[in-house]
Amino acid sequence: MSIPLEDHGVVQLYSSEEGAFTERDEERAALYAEHVCTALDQAETVAQLRTQRDRNREFAELVSHDLRNPLQVLRGALDGIRDTGDRSHIERGYRALGRMESLVDDVLVLARKGDQITEKESVDLDQLAETCWQNTPTEDATLRIVSGVCLEADKDRVQQLLENLFRNAVEHGGTDVTVTIGEMEDGFYVADDGCGIAPALQEKIFYDGYSSTADGTGIGLAIVATIVEAHDWEISVSDSEAGGARFEISGISS
Repeated sequence: MSIPLEDHGVVQLYSSEEGAFTERDEERAALYAEHVCTALDQAETVAQLRTQRDRNREFAELVSHDLRNPLQVLRGALDGIRDTGDRSHIERGYRALGRMESLVDDVLVLARKGDQITEKESVDLDQLAETCWQNTPTEDATLRIVSGVCLEADKDRVQQLLENLFRNAVEHGGTDVTVTIGEMEDGFYVADDGCGIAPALQEKIFYDGYSSTADGTGIGLAIVATIVEAHDWEISVSDSEAGGARFEISGISS
């Protein structure tokens, strides 16, 4: 006798005797399956809530820690102006404010949208990449497009994904870095010719708050990973042919 447990699998009971299970046995089995499914659903819900609670606590600690550093720099700059009258401290204060603004912007993206996506539409990746490049402070960096990818996706979220990858390339690869978007069999990649990412760090970069630079918020790549997951895609990072970083987004159906 097979007892389906909805999405949790199947329980099977066996007997060596033909006709061993009666109609009453089947009713009991159905009731048993209902109770088991309810218990498993509740256990999953509790586990998810605990995971989210822990994640929220860690995220709050991260944001408070990352905000505290530039606040201390700003306080030091203001103290320097007050005590010495030297206006050279102003630039240091503005840099601290800029970092806080970047952190707040990234936090709001995660808080407002998280892993949600709206209605999907046909997205020309090349055209969107050009728009994203114009929206990103890229200084002397160069964008090279060799793709031709068209995909069904939430356009606004893909724009956030590309802008964060472009910003990451410039922050870590240098102001004159060359960023390339290319096509893969089931997706696309964004690669650069910067300094690359050490193999030991490649598993950490998608975690909230990880950054290898003092000015980075560490949230940009977490946003990228969240957007990829929301679309049921996959993302990986490796070395590019030029020695920089290569981010591959795969699992995209044509």
